[in-house]
Amino acid sequence: MLENKEAIIFDLDGTLVDSMWVWDQIDIDYLGNLGYDVPGDLQSAIEGMGFTEVAVYFKERFQIKDSVEEIKKTWQDMAMRQYCYEIPLKPGVRDFLIFAKSRGMKTAVASSNDRKLIESALISHEIRQYFDCIITACEVKRGKPAPDVYLKAAGMLHVDPAKCLVFEDIVPGILAGKTAGMTVCAVEDDYSIPQREEKRKTADFYIHSYDEIAAGTYEEL
Repeated sequence: MLENKEAIIFDLDGTLVDSMWVWDQIDIDYLGNLGYDVPGDLQSAIEGMGFTEVAVYFKERFQIKDSVEEIKKTWQDMAMRQYCYEIPLKPGVRDFLIFAKSRGMKTAVASSNDRKLIESALISHEIRQYFDCIITACEVKRGKPAPDVYLKAAGMLHVDPAKCLVFEDIVPGILAGKTAGMTVCAVEDDYSIPQREEKRKTADFYIHSYDEIAAGTYEEL
């Protein structure tokens, strides 16, 4: 998996941390306060979008009076406690990061989430120091499945995309990495279990735990 690779780029939610449940509850609470139930197609509609893109989508679809920045601030406030204190790391993440840095590999987070929430999660788990940079989809023109955020990460790391390994948990993210010309390892996550077979068809590798990498028990697809 790491052969001929110089950099590793990670998604955050569902990939480094088990956090997708946070957003399911925020959708319920936020829309409930506005008098809406969560539409059945909401997750498929916004999956892969950047934080700002999702706020624009909510504002237009649900005719929300708040500005896009106010919507984002509300979500940030609703999620901050969980990102600081409640969301756990995926199994084996810390040891794998230590291993990767011991090999001199460059590392980045390329996420659709809000930068403050990303930073809070990494700092709370004491792994921020293992990442050379953080890029969010709010900083590029298009969110996932477009390759923009991964190409920007490779540029910031000064590494050829072909020499980058991406870890992702959902199909739009996997497609973003593949379209960027990178090797992609899919990560098991409860949220994306319905996508499991499509993830296997799209990615190059598959893991249930980062411990599988050192053990050599990951799936090569």
